[in-house]
Amino acid sequence: MNVRPCKSCKRLFNYISGQSYCPACREKLEEKFQEVKAFIQENPGVHMQEVAEACDVETSQIRQWLREDRLELTEGSPLMLSCEGCGAPIRSGRYCEKCKANVSNGFKDILKSNSPKNNDSFRKKEDSGSRMRYLQ
Repeated sequence: MNVRPCKSCKRLFNYISGQSYCPACREKLEEKFQEVKAFIQENPGVHMQEVAEACDVETSQIRQWLREDRLELTEGSPLMLSCEGCGAPIRSGRYCEKCKANVSNGFKDILKSNSPKNNDSFRKKEDSGSRMRYLQ
């Protein structure tokens, strides 16, 4: 049993996975998320500070939701996040599409280089004496 204190209310709870919030605080946080999401949809082009003040949420929490791809900035938003790979402006997440493709291609190249090759040492021997025999 993994017992931890909640980040918000400091009560002990049985931690399973994810963020260290008790179920009650996690539910409150999800309600705040829905409130922020609705506010952004109703007020396109609003600044993050205005959203934080209107919804009574920390700007760091809004940034976290943006980085987790749970929220996305509107098309005409004056605020943009920057890609952690190249610094290009993005609306949500951590990486731009170009950097995501580069990382994906890098993983594919690594998998190809680590796959077994068709060497003679890996081929099965075609020996008639190594067949399975059955007793009658």
